[in-house]
Amino acid sequence: PIVKEILDKFRTKIDGMVHCSGGAQTKVLHFVDKVHVMKDNMFDLPPLFQMIQEESNTDWKEMYKVFNMGHRMELYVSKEIADDIISISESYNVAAKIIGRVEESTIKKLTIRSEFGEFEYN
Repeated sequence: PIVKEILDKFRTKIDGMVHCSGGAQTKVLHFVDKVHVMKDNMFDLPPLFQMIQEESNTDWKEMYKVFNMGHRMELYVSKEIADDIISISESYNVAAKIIGRVEESTIKKLTIRSEFGEFEYN
């Protein structure tokens, strides 16, 4: 119901939607060109992913490439409608927030900045 309500109200104003499975936090790179996606306000890491990292000793950069790290869906929208979309999500008791931004670039690039470091992907 969340996505339906968002699409009903903002379909023409949504620049992109990414379900963060099968490509995790880097999945967005399949859909952009010559932009820098900066994710620097991530959600807190759910304990499950901390446990996976500790038990497997997987590098954090790889963790963000393989797992969604608690992020289910990303919507790429303007600042003007972001708060309205967040309110819709929260009305269904699903946390939402602005996790970053998209900047002009000469290359396709993703930067993730979290408590575990800063990681760049192309």
